[in-house]
Amino acid sequence: MKMKLFAAAVAALAAGGAYAQSSVTLYGVVDAGIEYQNKQPAAGTGVTGGHSVTRMTSGNLSGSRWGLRGVEDLGGGLKGVFVLESGFELDDGKSAQGGRLFGRQAYVGLASQYGQLTLGRQQTPFYDFGLQFDPMAIANKYSITAQDAAFASRADNSVKYIGTFGGLTASALYSFGANTGAGAAGEYPGSAKIGREFGANLTYAAGPFAVGAAYDEQNLATVASGTGVIVNPDATIRRATVGGSYAFGPAKVFAGYRWAKGVDLGALPFLNQNIQAITGAKASSNLYWLGVGYQVTPALSLTGAAYYQDFRGQKGDPWSFVASADYAFSKRTDAYLSMGYVLNKNNSNLGLNGFGTVSTSNGEGDNQFGAVVGLRHKF
Repeated sequence: MKMKLFAAAVAALAAGGAYAQSSVTLYGVVDAGIEYQNKQPAAGTGVTGGHSVTRMTSGNLSGSRWGLRGVEDLGGGLKGVFVLESGFELDDGKSAQGGRLFGRQAYVGLASQYGQLTLGRQQTPFYDFGLQFDPMAIANKYSITAQDAAFASRADNSVKYIGTFGGLTASALYSFGANTGAGAAGEYPGSAKIGREFGANLTYAAGPFAVGAAYDEQNLATVASGTGVIVNPDATIRRATVGGSYAFGPAKVFAGYRWAKGVDLGALPFLNQNIQAITGAKASSNLYWLGVGYQVTPALSLTGAAYYQDFRGQKGDPWSFVASADYAFSKRTDAYLSMGYVLNKNNSNLGLNGFGTVSTSNGEGDNQFGAVVGLRHKF
C-alpha cells in the first residue's frame, strides 16, 4: 500500500512538472500549383508585353511556411509565448518576405486572461481584419491583396496587444519602424515618427454574425543616403475599413469597405503607371467588396468575390473577380482551382498580382485572366 501511495505521489509530481514546462509545436503549410495568366507586362528591353505564361507558383491559397510556436505556464494564469514563422517558395526553395529567415512572424510575449502582449515582427491589425472579412481569406491567388496589399501587411519592431472578451476581440499595434528589415527608414535618432506605424482592430462575433472595423497609419518618410536628410518627413498613408459576415445554412456572405488617403505627399502604392503616382490632394480611394462562400459537401467548398476600387479624381476604377473551388481529401490535404479576372478601363493598370502587373496598350492596362490549380498540405 505504501509503495502504491508513493508511486501515485511521484506520478502526480511528474504530471505537475510536465504541465509547468514549456511546450514547442512545429507546424506549417506547403502549397504549390500550376498557374496560367494572359496579358503579361513587358519583361525587359526588347521583350514585347501582352504574352501569356504558364508557370509553377508557391503559396496560392496559403503562403508556404514552417514555424515554431511555444508556450510556458508561468503560474497564476500567466504564460510566456513565442512564434517564429518562416515563409518560403515551394517551387524553388527560396526564402520569402524579402529573404528574411522568419519573415512571416517573429515575436515573444506574455499572455493571460486579460489578453496577449507581444514584441517583434507581427501581422498588423489590418491583416487580422482581412483574414476574417475578405471572402478569399487573403489568398495569394487571388484576393483583396491585389487591390490593396496592406490587407496582408506585417510590421517590424512592433508591440502588439490582442484580447478577447466574450464575443468582442480588440487589438492594437505600434511599430517603431515598420519595414526596416527591407531597408526602409525607422527608429531614426531625433525623429521618432520616421517609419512608424500604428493601428487597431475591433471585431464582434455572435453566432452566425460578425462585424469589425480597423485603422492603420504609416509614415513613409525616407532618409537620403550619405546626407542623413529626411525626405518628406510627414508623408503618411491612412486607412480605415469596416466589414461584416453572416452565415446561414451552408452559405456565408461577406461585405466590406476600405478608405485610404495619402497626406503630406504620402503616395498611395496604387501606381498609375502611364500618368503618375496618385499623390497630394487627390491621393484617396474607396474600395468595396462583396463575396459568398458555400459548403456544398463536407469536402467541397465554393467561394466567389468581387472587388471594386474608386480613385478620387481618376477615371481608372478597376474591378476584380474571383471564383474558387476547394476539395478536402482530409483535414490536412486539399486540392483547389481558383480563377481570377481583372476589368480595367481608362488609365487603370491593375493586374491579378497587383497594380502594374498587366500589359498596357494605348496608355491603359489590359484586362487580365488567370487560373491556378494546386495542392495544399498542412502539418
